[in-house]
Amino acid sequence: MMTRLRRTALAAASATLLFSTTAAFSADFDGSKRLICATVDAHACDPGETCLRGLPDDVGVPRFMRVDFAEKTIAGPKRTTQIRYLDNSADQILMQGTELGYAWTVVIDKTDGTLSMTLVNRDDTYAVFGYCTPQ
Repeated sequence: MMTRLRRTALAAASATLLFSTTAAFSADFDGSKRLICATVDAHACDPGETCLRGLPDDVGVPRFMRVDFAEKTIAGPKRTTQIRYLDNSADQILMQGTELGYAWTVVIDKTDGTLSMTLVNRDDTYAVFGYCTPQ
């Protein structure tokens, strides 16, 4: 009987700790804090061809970007662009804008800070993936 009680108490304590850790971690990606994001993987796609995989530098995407939700900007080492549209839903933050003739979309997962980004114009499409952390 005592063993069952201890197991139940331990399970309840573990669940409480896991929930509070997850809640605190996800609060980092709710749009209330500035983020720094590292891009790690890129795919360049052209119509009728197989997409090429490479590093973000290979397609002109910065290695690091700062996302400032209060200022509605995304900044790389060379330029800063305005976030023209921002949707802060339960699971993700979606941002859109334009820069250098490309339309872009950046999505950050609120659970773990993973980043997915597309850049597209009439000739090219790029898909970029990375990770964000609070700044």
